[in-house]
Amino acid sequence: MPVRALEDVPQGLAADPVAGPFIRPELARTAELARDLAHLGGPDWRTGLEPLPATVAYADRIAACARDWPAGYVAHHYTRYLGDLSGGQIIRGTAEKTWGFARKGDGVRFYVFEAIGNPAAFKRDYRELLDGLPLDDLEKQRVIDECKRAFALNSAVFRELGNAFPLTA
Repeated sequence: MPVRALEDVPQGLAADPVAGPFIRPELARTAELARDLAHLGGPDWRTGLEPLPATVAYADRIAACARDWPAGYVAHHYTRYLGDLSGGQIIRGTAEKTWGFARKGDGVRFYVFEAIGNPAAFKRDYRELLDGLPLDDLEKQRVIDECKRAFALNSAVFRELGNAFPLTA
């Protein structure tokens, strides 16, 4: 749901001078996530699936920012996608080794950004866009605070998932 909230943005946000430059098709993850879930849960993986409360709260916050505060949307966008392009690659590698997934294959496709040829250059360009946002110091601090909130919301999702689906030895 948080990924869908980032990608199903309100009409007009793509033209917004703050959020628009960040809405990039090469970052889209919804299809890859669905493919991974079908691999892990089978063709009926959606059956009986209900989002956990932390997931709903996270998606709702992203949607509210996308609707009402473009700079807040950028905070969530940054936290999600640059996290997936950076630390997400460590998660992908660990999952491949731990569970025997094919390198960059089914089960870890969420972390594979095939349309981004040079992730380091992409992240550098992304950060330059961030640095160039037309925000005053107060708004910059609000965005930083929203990044922290996004991280906390994401952490809450992982905690709830860990409680709902504990690892077994």
